[in-house]
Amino acid sequence: MKYLHAMVRVTDPDATIRFFELLGLKETRRMTSEKGLFTLIYLAAPGDEQVEVELTHNWDPEDYAGGRNFGHLAYRVENIYETCQRLMDAGVTINRPPRDGYMAFVRTPDGISIELLQDGRLDPAEPWSSMANTGSW
Repeated sequence: MKYLHAMVRVTDPDATIRFFELLGLKETRRMTSEKGLFTLIYLAAPGDEQVEVELTHNWDPEDYAGGRNFGHLAYRVENIYETCQRLMDAGVTINRPPRDGYMAFVRTPDGISIELLQDGRLDPAEPWSSMANTGSW
């Protein structure tokens, strides 16, 4: 058995791609079905292209409240503090800050929960150590 990808449905592909690019992912391929009225966009971390996220954009509008009961995607990052700061600087809410130097949660524009895990562990540091949770994650 081999892991292929995780799929999330998105309403605004451009906004979602920008979000994942902030995390460091790049588009690897794209497929469009005129007959099926959908576009599939695949993204992966550089150097790990065999592990993809598939963004499915159905052209017929539909509300995907709560990420359609999707749990979360998890990514290991080199420096969780730098990653969270880059996201915050771009206007992304850090729903669960990395108070422990190891784990944080954010959400995509469509409400999909993204878990960020530090590669190793960093010492707790401000402003993250005292930052409160925001919303749900």
